[in-house]
Amino acid sequence: MSQQYYATAPASTSAKAQRSDWWRDAVIYQVYPRSFADSNGDGMGDLEGIRTRLPYLRDLGVDAVWLSPFYASPQADAGYDVADYRAVDPMFGSLLDADALIRDARGLGLRIIVDLVPNHSSDQHEWFKRAVAEGPGSPLRDRYHFRPGKGANGELPPNDWESIFGGPAWTRVADGEWYLHLFAPEQPDFNWDHPAVGDEFRSILRFWLDMGVDGFRIDVAHGLVKAEGLPDLGSHDQVKLLGNDVMPFFDQDGVHEIYRQWRLILDEYSGERIFVAEAWTPTIERTANYVRPDELHQAFNFQYLSTAWDAEELREVIDRTLEAMRPIGAPATWVLSNHDVTRHTTRFANPPGLGTQIRTAGDRDLGLRRARAATLLMLALPGSAYIYQGEELGLPDVVDLADEVRQDPAYFRGAGQDGFRDGCRVPIPWTREGSSYGFGAGGSWLPQPSEWADLSVEAQTGDPDSTLELYRSALAVRRAQPDLGAGDAVEWLRAPEGVLAFRRGEFVCVANTGAEAVTTPAYGRLLLASGEVAETDGEAKVPADTTVWWTTA
Repeated sequence: MSQQYYATAPASTSAKAQRSDWWRDAVIYQVYPRSFADSNGDGMGDLEGIRTRLPYLRDLGVDAVWLSPFYASPQADAGYDVADYRAVDPMFGSLLDADALIRDARGLGLRIIVDLVPNHSSDQHEWFKRAVAEGPGSPLRDRYHFRPGKGANGELPPNDWESIFGGPAWTRVADGEWYLHLFAPEQPDFNWDHPAVGDEFRSILRFWLDMGVDGFRIDVAHGLVKAEGLPDLGSHDQVKLLGNDVMPFFDQDGVHEIYRQWRLILDEYSGERIFVAEAWTPTIERTANYVRPDELHQAFNFQYLSTAWDAEELREVIDRTLEAMRPIGAPATWVLSNHDVTRHTTRFANPPGLGTQIRTAGDRDLGLRRARAATLLMLALPGSAYIYQGEELGLPDVVDLADEVRQDPAYFRGAGQDGFRDGCRVPIPWTREGSSYGFGAGGSWLPQPSEWADLSVEAQTGDPDSTLELYRSALAVRRAQPDLGAGDAVEWLRAPEGVLAFRRGEFVCVANTGAEAVTTPAYGRLLLASGEVAETDGEAKVPADTTVWWTTA
């Protein structure tokens, strides 16, 4: 696979890190700690492993690093079940390791964003353990959603809500009461109507801000407030409605007052700290509510992530996103992969309409071509972009993991999410050789495919046709081009069917999503292309599934 790149001088990483509006066009790299780098050979990634690899991320050209949870946790859901929000789980290191990572990142011109999980705790959180032990009437039960059951003897759940991971969203304790958990039973939901919950999380925010973090990604940001009375939903297959319909436990208007209070705390700190919402909502317009000027800074654009590789569909979601964000002055965000969905190299290798968790490898060559093209399109759009670890290597999802090695809790519950998230969480390869291809000295917690040796950082570094060098080039061009990055609009250009073409100042992007090559104008000096582009007499032949960048300067 070939690509073309014409070098331009990159802007300074450290200079951008000092900008007060850095988050409006930041490229943020997601690290899934257990799968990034293992420093002590136990097969599990850790904070020290991440710290040693920070120079790689600086050289890649990203602006910030988002760390998935590393808090003290029984790991019932890979750390999204937090037992202590002010402690690091020993498998990842210690608070001293977190401090060293934050300091080293700052020295390299990188910002650190940490995950915050405010919708639920672990069932091993001290509050919950005491609430269960003290029995009905305990004041601590009011900090969660404990309820008596229905039926003659309270044997039925208090309402008909279903867990995102399958089965009822309620579990009964020995004394007969039930507690709410929208995810696993080990993840009881907080009751955000209780003032102690808000007080605790405001204190947690200050703890990590004082440690020096640059912001928070808020897990299930749309889920904290439940409809009054916890009303029945009245339908089955509720998971299929997520993100598409109004739900009594998601996207309630009351969440916005919580975030307005949080924003006041964040604004007390220097250095332009930020909040990023993971908010699954029925519409982009509802997502925009989370990023009003007095609330959060960014919200993930899941509608874009879920869009097929199709010019018409992509243009529609791009337009709707920019139109929704423009009136409130918030930046659009663009993302293709994360730790909860099948990697986009594999999604694009399969027919559209299969959702975001896919079990088949598909046409891998096709998927990689489309993924590379989709990345250049994403990085050309106005706003901020997110990269999930390993996508810069063109890693596919591992779709053939044996049942006995899977660890996704949803996989074992038989309903709800498909539970195939382990495939995007396999530790990434750094070297051609070794028991875990450089991930660590003691193997890896999920097995890596043997063909990943050729996809490793070592194998791709210096290869001008590799996906890694495409990402490095794209981020360098994005930094150097004044018309890329922040903004709120694109100027659409006439283009053949199946092709997106737009201008941003002196920059032009053309993305061919079709199955055949097309001829377009050669808009200027070629900056970068995800495949081989032939230019003759002012025209360019753009292959199928290829994106091209030009400058008219």
